[in-house]
Amino acid sequence: MTTVLVVDDQPLIRQAVTDILDGEDGIAVVGEAVNGREAVTRASALLPDVVVMDIRMPGLDGIGATAEICADPLLAGTKVLILTTFEEDEYLVAALRAGASGFIGKGAEPGEIVRAVRAVHAGESLLSPVATRSLIEKYVLPDGARAGGVGLAPGEAGSSGSASGSSRPVPPELAHLTDREREVLLLVARGRANAEIAADLVISPHTAKTHVNRIMAKLDAHDRAQLVILAYETGFLAPKS
Repeated sequence: MTTVLVVDDQPLIRQAVTDILDGEDGIAVVGEAVNGREAVTRASALLPDVVVMDIRMPGLDGIGATAEICADPLLAGTKVLILTTFEEDEYLVAALRAGASGFIGKGAEPGEIVRAVRAVHAGESLLSPVATRSLIEKYVLPDGARAGGVGLAPGEAGSSGSASGSSRPVPPELAHLTDREREVLLLVARGRANAEIAADLVISPHTAKTHVNRIMAKLDAHDRAQLVILAYETGFLAPKS
């Protein structure tokens, strides 16, 4: 059973999402909240599997609430699915940094909302690394770095068959990763799926998935999208000049 907390300051949207999810087998809405502060309080009490979170709310907004929920060790098993209009990309980047696992539009079909909740609970990210990278380039990187797109960090080999270069400087934040884990991280940040990582490194898809899971655990990342952000913010993946 997937338990859900629905958070939105608009009663009609909150009720609509609740009705959609409660009508599905294997999903139970265990509570509702009307703002971010109440969301944090109710999440702490109910320990839901998924929080469906609006962004714009009075008082503590959805981004602040997401950050508090994702930072709470007691809520390590709780995933946050952002409810958005998809019109404000800068908010999506902030939500990713706060720990959100994905996004769903308020105009989505009922079946899409159900699939989104199930996907997030299963540990999947609902914003691909490529899409995340695009948002980062648009809203996070300096203006002068955006024009060239995504490139190689200093010392990175240009070969498609190898993810790392021997002269690559290792950011201190990634020093506790193994060489292979840093190779995998770079490929994740480039938008590679597990099967593609496996092909690039000549390992099995299961091994690739295991490496990704270990990297997320070591870096305290909730999903692959956050790994992309970490790769940029540590300078491990650099924009082209």
